[in-house]
Order: sequence, then C-alpha cells, then structure tokens
Amino acid sequence: MAGSRQTNPIEIQVLNKTLAAVAEEMGIVLQRSALSANIKERRDFSCAIFDGQGRLLAQAAHIPVHLGAMPDTVAMVRRNFSLGPGEVVITNDPFAGGTHLPDITLVAPVFHGRREPGSSGEPDFYLAVRAHHADVGGRYPGSMSLTRDLDEEGVLIRPQVICRNWSFMDGPLQEITGRMRAPGERRGDLEAQLAALIRGNRRLGQIMDRHGRDGFIERLPGFLDYGRRFMEAAIAEIPDGTYRFEDFLDDDGDSMRSIPINAVLEIRGKRARVDLSGSADQLDTCLNATKSVTRSAVYYCFFCLVGEGYPVNAGSIEPIEVVTRPGSICDPVAPAPVAAGNVETSQRIVDVVFGALSKALPDVIPAASCGSMNNISLGGIMADGTEFTYYETIGGGMGARPGSDGLSAVQVHMTNTLNTPIEALEQAYPFRIDRYSIRRGSGGTGRTRGGDGMVRRYLFVEPASVSILSERRLIAPYGLHGGGPGKRGRNYLISGDTIQSLGGKCRVEVGPGDILEIRTPGGGGMGECSQGRAPSKT
Repeated sequence: MAGSRQTNPIEIQVLNKTLAAVAEEMGIVLQRSALSANIKERRDFSCAIFDGQGRLLAQAAHIPVHLGAMPDTVAMVRRNFSLGPGEVVITNDPFAGGTHLPDITLVAPVFHGRREPGSSGEPDFYLAVRAHHADVGGRYPGSMSLTRDLDEEGVLIRPQVICRNWSFMDGPLQEITGRMRAPGERRGDLEAQLAALIRGNRRLGQIMDRHGRDGFIERLPGFLDYGRRFMEAAIAEIPDGTYRFEDFLDDDGDSMRSIPINAVLEIRGKRARVDLSGSADQLDTCLNATKSVTRSAVYYCFFCLVGEGYPVNAGSIEPIEVVTRPGSICDPVAPAPVAAGNVETSQRIVDVVFGALSKALPDVIPAASCGSMNNISLGGIMADGTEFTYYETIGGGMGARPGSDGLSAVQVHMTNTLNTPIEALEQAYPFRIDRYSIRRGSGGTGRTRGGDGMVRRYLFVEPASVSILSERRLIAPYGLHGGGPGKRGRNYLISGDTIQSLGGKCRVEVGPGDILEIRTPGGGGMGECSQGRAPSKT
C-alpha cells in the first residue's frame, strides 16, 4: 500500500460520503435484484467496504448487528485465501466472523488496474455483502427455531471460493442451495449479492480512475485516524469511572430460569472497556451470541453517542475494548447453536451496556426499548405443491428519552429492517394479516413515556409450521430514574374458540383458519410522572 499523507477535514468528509455512497449503491442493487421478501422488502442485509489490509472503511446504514461481525469475516478471508480478480468467497460460519447461519456473506477483492484473472499482489480493497436468507435448510422452515444443535439450524457453509471471474461455479452453488428449502429463491438472492459486489467493484474502479489509485489510497490512513479521534472525543465526554449493570433473558427455551447478562463498563480518559465475562455460561439452546455479534452490540451503543455524519470505520471502533469469556453466552465455543443469539441476546447486550452508560450519562441514555426482534419464521407446502418459507421481525416500543417520549411501533437497536408491506406479503404467501396496529398503552409510564408496541395477527389459509423466537415475555423492559417498565409481550394461537397462550420461544403447527397473534413489548418510561401527566392505560 502506498504511504499515507495528511488528510484535511474537508477531504475526510468527502471521502466518508463517497465510500458510504458506494456501499449504499451496492445495497440498492442487492435490494432491487433479490427474490425473497426478506431482502427485497425488509432490507435485511449489509454492504461494507474494507481497505487492502481488511480494515473497515464504510458500512451503509443497514443492519447494526453486522457492524462488528463483517470485519472478522474479512480478516478470516485474508488469512486463509489468496484471491485474484473476480474471485468471491462465501461463508455463513458463525465462528468465522459470522452471526448465525441464515446470514450468508460474500467477500471479494478489488484490484484496480489488475483486472485479469491470475493477477498477483495484495488487493486494493475488499467488498463484503451479508444478507439474511429466508431459509438455509435445517430441521425447521425458516432456519430460525429453538434449536439445541448447530446442525439443526441449517447448512453450515465453510469458507470457500464460490466464484471465478465474477461468475458462480455451478457445482458448489448447487451443492449449497440444493440442501435448502426453495433453492431457486436462495440462488436468486445469492445472484443479487454477487451483483452488489460487481457494482461496488465497478464504482471503486471509477473513483480510482478519476482521482488516481495512489492518491486515493494515501488518504485512507488519515481517514481511519479521524474516525479514531472522533470516537475518542465522544468517550472523553463520559465521566471516568466503573459502571455496572445486569439484565436477564427471559429463559433458555427449555426451563423457566432467567439468563443473566452482565456488563462492567470502565471509562478511562479516551478509552472504553466493556467486560461481559460475568454473563451466563453458554447454553444448550440457541441463544448464544458469537463474539462477533457481542462486539457489534457494544460498538452500536457507542456509535449512538456520537450522532449522525460520523465515519463508521476501523478507526472509530479502535478506542473500544470488548472483553468476553470463552464458553459464555457472549462468546460461545463451537459448535454451539446460535440462531437466536444474533437476534435476541444481542438486544439484551445493548440493554445492559446502555444501562451501565445511564449511570454515567443520566441525561443522555434512554430507558430500555422493547428488547426483542420478535422473530417469526414459517413455511410449508402450498396446495399447488410449491414450497414456501418466510421470515420477519416485528417492531415494538422505543424506550423513553430524556425530554421526549419513545417512539411507538418501530424497529429498535440491533435490527434496522423495514416492514414487509401487507400487499406484497399476501400476494406471495398463503396467509393474511388479520390485524396490524399499535398496542396502545404498552409503553412504560413516567415523566416521558415509553413507546407502544405492536399487534400483528396472521390468519392462515393453508397449513404451515411456525417458529417464534421472542423475548421480554417474562421480564419487562426496564424504566429509568423512577419510570415504569414497558408492558411485556404476549404470543397467542387462536383456533376457533380456543385461545392458547404461547411461550416466548416455541414452534407450532397451524391449519387453515388458525390465527397467530403477536403483541410486542413497549419501551420503558423515564422519570417519575409529573403532575397532570396521566399514566398509560394497562
């Protein structure tokens, strides 16, 4: 890599916007090319750019849980592969920088001016695209059920080269998708991910053609250093000290015992250290969060302190140290099951880090939000013999903020996905949305109130297998400074005149006419109720 040179603030801002725009454009290509509703409608993916040393330069504002994970995947690719132009590595290995098996990642190098196959030397950049596929095989449709074995969760794709000269190799691709449900849709989504990589490769090439390769790359060290100094300045605003907080997952899916997540936050000058080693041992069920996911959750909390417009790069995460204990729920040892750790345990990690920060910054940090992605995955065979799978998350209430109520019916924290339009959903799948509304009165009371959760009802017209992974059904989202907790979520199965209360983590078989009703949690309130401020109805 060429030597570095001084980069002024204007150049840094231009560089930040340029790289972020490339990542965003990659995402647009992926979203518009994909087949599944999960990627096309819900935008459950992330695109990122790395330098030739594998350091994160930019990630589009897609999924926060991927923030600290994709750099680990790219680092693994650099260690184990010597890639040429047009070669692409595929993997979903949770213990090689992954999150959980449905998140499939493609990584490709960028060689400016060395585009022929067989070109040698270090790449100028790396590109990565991670997308959540609606099914990757395994025991249950949607590959997101309460499991006790990684093999039950789906096909484990060991890191391997899947493309030559920007084209999939049919043999390996068929071997992977052939073990998944709806393989045509899986292949279509992977083709969309490849199209995003091709667009990113083209755009970076055009940028270097315009500005010169060496001059462009020389600016990158200064860009990374700016990100570091930006985060250091934010941490320096936090009073020095040690702050502790503990919260719990409802249960492990097998028993009613709550699962502790413990954070010890140390602030020393411009550095932050978050120690999660006091959290529970890894579980037999799938609530384990890989170390990559844990880091993502911690980084996300600190980026929330900085505000918009800052560089999200390797420099800006350098001042934050994340400590975990191998064999714990925040750093499980392979081959632990991890399907729900990515979506549910990550949310609780955010809750405990924010809880610790609230002691240092009481006028800044909000109360707990709904604390669950409220995951619904389902699938079956339609009357015409067509296999279908579908996965979505449901929003809830945002925690009350200092001076403002929390927002209602939104995706909060580690998920940043969109709502699937009912029209698109009902056109493609054999069920209907019977009700979709705000769950009034579910936010916690206080001087500022927590946002309300949601009610979503699925009316099935054909049989299906349904899996639910949800949290905050037993332990409510906490309020702060005297504010009340948010209302806990509820899951119900309605068959005729029978209403069955379901657990937070379960799998059920449904038939025509059955209704699944999900009531998501509200956010916690903040501060004691002021005079004349009526409490929310419960």
